[in-house]
Amino acid sequence: MISSTLGATSLLTRTGRLSSLPENVLSLTTAWREWNGVRVDVDEFHCVGRVSHQLRHENETRLNVLLEEIGSPCEPRLREDQPCPIGYMPRHMHFAPAGMKIWGFSADARFARDATLSFDLAILSERLASGFNADAVTKPRLRFADDRIWTLVKLLSDAVNDPDPSNQLYGDGLTAAIAARLLADSPVPATDGKGLAPWQLRRIVEYLDSRLPERVDLAHLAAQVGLSQAHFSRAFKTSTGMAPYRWQLDARIRRAQALLIDSHASLNEVAEATGFADAVHFGRTFRKLTGATPAAWRRDRKS
Repeated sequence: MISSTLGATSLLTRTGRLSSLPENVLSLTTAWREWNGVRVDVDEFHCVGRVSHQLRHENETRLNVLLEEIGSPCEPRLREDQPCPIGYMPRHMHFAPAGMKIWGFSADARFARDATLSFDLAILSERLASGFNADAVTKPRLRFADDRIWTLVKLLSDAVNDPDPSNQLYGDGLTAAIAARLLADSPVPATDGKGLAPWQLRRIVEYLDSRLPERVDLAHLAAQVGLSQAHFSRAFKTSTGMAPYRWQLDARIRRAQALLIDSHASLNEVAEATGFADAVHFGRTFRKLTGATPAAWRRDRKS
C-alpha cells in the first residue's frame, strides 16, 4: 500500500513505505513510475539478518534487477525453502511470466535496492509496433546477467523520481530499448542510415516547439510521422544529432536563454516558464549544457 505522493509528479510517481514488512526488514521504501506500458518499481530494503519473502507483482510479466546489495548475496527462488539452482553472479536479474511466484532470500542482508519492471504486453506491443518472442515472454529466467539491460534499468531507476518534462521521452526510449533486447521476436532491423524526411522533421520540430515545455510521449511523436518508436528514435538522431529527449531539453534551455536576455524575469520565473521544478534544478541543468550558471550567462551577455 502506498502512503504518500510526490506532488510534482502526482500522475506519474508514487513513493511510500509499506505497512507490513517481511521478517528482519526494518524499512521498505518504494518509488514507481510508468513509461510505455512498463511500470517501474524501485524498492530499497534496510534489513538485519535472514530475509525471506515472496516478491510482489506475481500477476504481472516482470523483470527484477538487483541494483545494489550489502550483506549476504540476494537470490531469487521458485520456492521459499529451495535454494536457487543457479550460482551467484554480479548484477544478476530474473524474469518471470505473469502468475509465477518468486521468493527473495538472503542469509544475512543489510541493504538491497532493486528495480522491478512490470510489462503490459498489449500496450507495449502496440507502441513498439513489434511482436514478442513467445519463449521470451512465457519462460522464466531465474538468474542471469546482461550488462546492457542492467545499465538501461539503472538509468531508468535513477529517472523514476525526476519530474522534469523531458524525462518522459528519456524513459520511453529506455523502456523501448529494454523491451527490444529482452522480449523482441527478432532483432530490431538496422536502418539504411537515413534520417527523417524533411517534412517529417519539420512536423516533429513544430510539434515539439508548440508543446514546450510540456511532457511528450515518444509513442505520440513516432505516430506523427507513421514510424515505430525504435525507427523514429534512430532517424531523429540521424537528422538532428540528438536523441528526442535531449533535443527537447536543449530546446527548453534555448528558450530559457531567450528569456534571460530579453526579460528581467527572475531565475525562478524562468525555471517555471521552461518546465523546471525550481531554480536549483534549472541552474544545474543549464550549467551542465552550457558550461555557465544562468546568472553568469545572463551577466556576460548583458554587459
